[in-house]
Amino acid sequence: MAFLAVLGVLMAGICPAVLCFPDGTLGRDTEVQEDQDNGTRLDSLTLASINTDFAFSLYKELALKNPDKNIVFSPLSISSALAILSLGAKGNTMEEILEGLKFNLTETPEADIHTGFGHLLQRLSQPRDQVHISIGSALFIDKHLEILAEFQEKARALYQAEAFTADFQQADEAKKLINGYVSKQTQGKIEELISDLDERSSMVLVNYIYFKGKWKVPFDPRDTYKSEFYRGKGRPVKVPMMSIEDLTTPYFRDEELSCTVVELKYTGNASAMFILPDRGRMKQVEASLQPETLRKWKDSLRPRMIDELYLPKFSISTDYSLEDVLPQLGIRDVFSTQADLTAITGGRDLRVSQGSTDSDTEQTRVYLISHPEQRLGKSRVVHKAVLDVAETGTEAAAATGVKLVPLSAKLDPLTINFNRAFLAVISDTETGTIHFLAKISNPK
Repeated sequence: MAFLAVLGVLMAGICPAVLCFPDGTLGRDTEVQEDQDNGTRLDSLTLASINTDFAFSLYKELALKNPDKNIVFSPLSISSALAILSLGAKGNTMEEILEGLKFNLTETPEADIHTGFGHLLQRLSQPRDQVHISIGSALFIDKHLEILAEFQEKARALYQAEAFTADFQQADEAKKLINGYVSKQTQGKIEELISDLDERSSMVLVNYIYFKGKWKVPFDPRDTYKSEFYRGKGRPVKVPMMSIEDLTTPYFRDEELSCTVVELKYTGNASAMFILPDRGRMKQVEASLQPETLRKWKDSLRPRMIDELYLPKFSISTDYSLEDVLPQLGIRDVFSTQADLTAITGGRDLRVSQGSTDSDTEQTRVYLISHPEQRLGKSRVVHKAVLDVAETGTEAAAATGVKLVPLSAKLDPLTINFNRAFLAVISDTETGTIHFLAKISNPK
């Protein structure tokens, strides 16, 4: 199974000075260090819980705007990018961003939030034998834009953000540079984050996450067959349906919410939790999504023999207009003339205004401009995500399914068929961090 997401923020503005990075990147040495032995005040488990709250809040807004459609996004990618943006914000603009990410600023100082993010991202980026995960950020800065040294240093120190200079007057070359970087970091899964680039753009902030895992108990490709998937009011579609028999795996039947929860583990520190609501109960389950719900499911999971498990094989991708939903989470100032982004350039010359979605590419457009009387320059906030589910869990690996046969008598036969809309939560098992959250309404 492979998952990846990329969030891009394109900014437009006018500043006189030239910013140069001789080697093309920001280094990683910095005076802003964290004592890893002592950890941070905002520990990884607490941050994961807060990120879960943000993930479910964002999911509900996306579900409202995209009824009966596939949904897949990385809350970690989005929250990391917004947290970097908040480094450049002050006053109410900064508070709205962080509170929109579900942080309580009276309990957790801003500095602790950023060091907490830095610690979590560094922990998740450690080399692992079984699970491949790559997380990172990059700033592509126009050579005519002056960025404050403090903003540069914090982005580098806390979020390991690389920085590259670009000439946005040469839009094609700048676009090639950005898309080439994204393609490399996502193993070629997202080749064109940006389809066009306005010459008035001045900075592009990219955050990416790439996850690749292998099922602990893989499906046998020989058992995959064509079957119907029911799309609510739509006509059923034929999809490749993976199947496995006599599988012992964590299971929970939530009678209160009328749904079935199954956890499939990867080899390594990651797992996928699949939630199958009873027919007609999806909205009830969606409305109940909150950190406490996820915690209850995790605490209630128990190993159970499943006689037959059916799960669609699919590959879906999405992208969203985040400026349409972030105001619903309280992040409003940054889209108005009240925006205070003076920690980026030192002057009140930037704001983000409402954009529109390109109907052909479904990529989002957001305008970050200088003084209001100036003409808008095109820019975007783009979040793209791809989710692949296959028999082995990897893109190009072969494996034979393992069927576990119990020695004792079976419990009541249990068959679980994901042949209608279901949810998927892909998490790191050490920290509880949600890498990806998805609803599969149509695997085809």
